Amino acid sequence: MEELLRSTLEGFPLIVLVAIAAFTLYTLSKGADILVDEAVALSVKWGVPKMIIGATIVSLGTTLPEAAVSVGAALQGNPDLALGNAVGSIICDTALIIGLASFIAPLQLDKSLTNKQGWLQFGAGLLLIAVSIPWLSMDIGFSQDGNISQFIGFGFVLLLIVYMVTSMKSVKKIDGLGEMVDDIIEDEKSSSSLIVMLKLVLGISIIIISSKILIPTVELGAFRVGIPQSVIAATLVAFGTSLPELVTAIAAARKGHGELAIGNIIGADILNVLFVVGVSASVTRSGLVVPSSFFTFQFPVMIIALLVFRATTLFAKRAITRKHGAVLFGIYVIYIVVSFA
Repeated sequence: MEELLRSTLEGFPLIVLVAIAAFTLYTLSKGADILVDEAVALSVKWGVPKMIIGATIVSLGTTLPEAAVSVGAALQGNPDLALGNAVGSIICDTALIIGLASFIAPLQLDKSLTNKQGWLQFGAGLLLIAVSIPWLSMDIGFSQDGNISQFIGFGFVLLLIVYMVTSMKSVKKIDGLGEMVDDIIEDEKSSSSLIVMLKLVLGISIIIISSKILIPTVELGAFRVGIPQSVIAATLVAFGTSLPELVTAIAAARKGHGELAIGNIIGADILNVLFVVGVSASVTRSGLVVPSSFFTFQFPVMIIALLVFRATTLFAKRAITRKHGAVLFGIYVIYIVVSFA
């Protein structure tokens, strides 16, 4: 399907590519608006905090592109690409997306829920590193590749199910939550949960389809105007699969639902480990190879990003502000510069 899309786009003149890019940017924003509105509506109906909706249902939908790319790479014999996509997405989500979203508006924190989910997020990152380390070869340091076995992959998928179920069941129902949300129109409040869920799925679908069209369109257009392929790869392709999280976070920040944006990113990070890596490892008998270079660069950057985010949510009073976001954004900029130095 992707090859067919690319071959079709290659036949269009530059002006048509620009028009397609503009239209998909519009549909991306509309899809994000739908997703955020329906996620908040679902929060109202179920009496579940917006952050939990963002960390479970919304993040499951927005991580589908990462899962599709990583599983496809694993099946095609590129396990390092599968793992690299997941780790890169965690860095991008935590540093770049939170940073950019906080520039739009301060991201309000539910301190109690953020701390609980945040430790799970950090723990997922540590768990990923722990299962990647070649413990039997530690006498020669990190000069040897690691491996995430198929068995570990199945274990991650099991943990994913436990995480999703317990996250929804562990929160206390919030009475009168609907009175706290004044920007959801009355017919949304009166709609059945099924209708709201269908609209939420529609919003996710619009975002994913639009991002799948936008990235190759902009990539081809940039190449035609003379931008080097290496620059294209470092910018567009590098965070292409994280575009759903990006537009969702920005839309949530713009609408004043910072908890939803934070929940989506925390949940996406957890799902990048349990869902993306788990499914990718479980579909291959040999598991996922962990290149030795990950232990000296990718994993340390991931832990730094998660630690800074964890410290930010612990010490911020009520919201992640532009000042906090600038630090996270700076980490991502340094990561990109060093990666391609």
